[in-house]
Amino acid sequence: MQRIPKPAEAADTMTTAEAVVATLIGHGLDTVYVLPGVQNDLLFEALFKFSDRLRTVHTRHEQGAAYMALGAALATGKPQAYAVVPGPGLLNSSAALLTAFSMNAPVLALIGQIPAADIHRSLGHLHEIRDQAGIVARLVDHCALIRKPEQASRTTAVALRAMRIGRPGPAALECAIDVWGKSGRVKLQAPLPVPAAKIDMDAIRRAAKRLGAARRPMIVCGGGAQDASEEITALSAMLQAPVLGYRRGRGVLDSRDPLSVTLPLGRDLWGEADAVLAVGTRLHLQMSQWGIDRELAIVRVDADASEPNRVHRAAVALIGDAKPILQRLLAELPARNSKRPLRKAEMNERQAAWRKRLQEKLAPQVAYLEAIRAELPEDGIYVDEVTQLGFAARLLFPVYKPRTFLSPGYQDNLGWGFATALGAQHARPDVPVLSISGDGGFMFTASEMATAIRHRIPLVTVVFNDGAYGNVRRIQQQVYGNRLIGSDLANPDFVAFAKSFGAEAIRAKSPEQLRQTLRRAFARRDGPTLIEVPVGELPSPWEFIMMGRVRGQ
Repeated sequence: MQRIPKPAEAADTMTTAEAVVATLIGHGLDTVYVLPGVQNDLLFEALFKFSDRLRTVHTRHEQGAAYMALGAALATGKPQAYAVVPGPGLLNSSAALLTAFSMNAPVLALIGQIPAADIHRSLGHLHEIRDQAGIVARLVDHCALIRKPEQASRTTAVALRAMRIGRPGPAALECAIDVWGKSGRVKLQAPLPVPAAKIDMDAIRRAAKRLGAARRPMIVCGGGAQDASEEITALSAMLQAPVLGYRRGRGVLDSRDPLSVTLPLGRDLWGEADAVLAVGTRLHLQMSQWGIDRELAIVRVDADASEPNRVHRAAVALIGDAKPILQRLLAELPARNSKRPLRKAEMNERQAAWRKRLQEKLAPQVAYLEAIRAELPEDGIYVDEVTQLGFAARLLFPVYKPRTFLSPGYQDNLGWGFATALGAQHARPDVPVLSISGDGGFMFTASEMATAIRHRIPLVTVVFNDGAYGNVRRIQQQVYGNRLIGSDLANPDFVAFAKSFGAEAIRAKSPEQLRQTLRRAFARRDGPTLIEVPVGELPSPWEFIMMGRVRGQ
């Protein structure tokens, strides 16, 4: 086994690449998702040297590597890394890096560079890109250039720490082709401490007073609440406050709890609430679409101090990590909490009414989603896509645990799902992962079926095939007088496509057949399975998503 020097105790002679790889290992990373290329050859030498401690998973396209790192980060909540060459390699991965930024996911991009002395000289080197650092800086929270082996370990450690300070997010490190292999005396940097935000106890008391006095409080959760499920569950019960989790906030409160609500009922409750506790969410949809007025007091919990007053000034802003803040709030609330009637019966009745409306309008999607939920274990991970089943799932798919419903945030980028789900499944081999896609989105990263086969990743993928960019086609039909352009698709035989790689593949033509095939697929854990589901035009869910104002002007 390759020995890794103990951090910060003694210097050893190492290359820049070895220092970076050893530092990743010292910070707990066990995988790097990659696509090799000449500017990073010496990084791969180091990856080979430490291959017993850090797995290298290579993909068929740079976007696949970056999306796999994103999926692994979302499924685990832990930092993940990917490596690509400069220029085209970086740009091919940029959609995933942008998505990581919008989802506050801790993804580290290791990006090659041209020879150090020629950066910014526009000489026409292979993969040279003008001001690569400037491009990267707009996609991440932190970026740096590794200049020599002696500073490589600390530069890497600083980047990994930056991903955990304040609002979590991605970081990037560039390294020139002629710097990766340089040797020097390297003292490995141990993980740097992340300063905890000081909790403002006066603000905690003011928040407890506001929420405790409210007659009809409500909680709204975003991605920043995923690690505070226990606290939010307790607060919901204490306040008898319904909890709305839409997309990134799904699973924070178990969907089987009567107080756990999805978007349509959440809008009704927003119109009735006199106080809202918003945890780790921008509240963009609620404030911009549903409206706000003086009668609604909003208590914001956010890691980013600039967020709570960005659109509407919060009544109370609590800055820092959600979990410790909510623990303090739970301790302060009992002395200030008003007595309220239990809302279980009311919420069961209102949930049932909305469920009936959704089932009547979205019957085909409901039937398929029920088949999926029946077979996907409680801790299984569902990876959303920009498709008709995905939109419906955001409204009505039951989610039981945190980090088991992965949805692409406000980028909502078509084609993210399959490769992201591969990363989630690779990082969480202990649970089944299901990727749902439309035929349009699946083809963005369909070549990564080769990655699933090569690395024996047991992802189950369901492709709902309607022969079109379905959402685009519907808009053209309904808004633009059925003038269809650029929305019809020519597809392969998806079953034959998957089988050609050596994957299991089958076609399911009904919800019942889908359920049966899912049962067999989840039982098979030695490689990927693709299930194609031919569908016609599905009913639109948009009347339940783009719902109008219920407060204010």
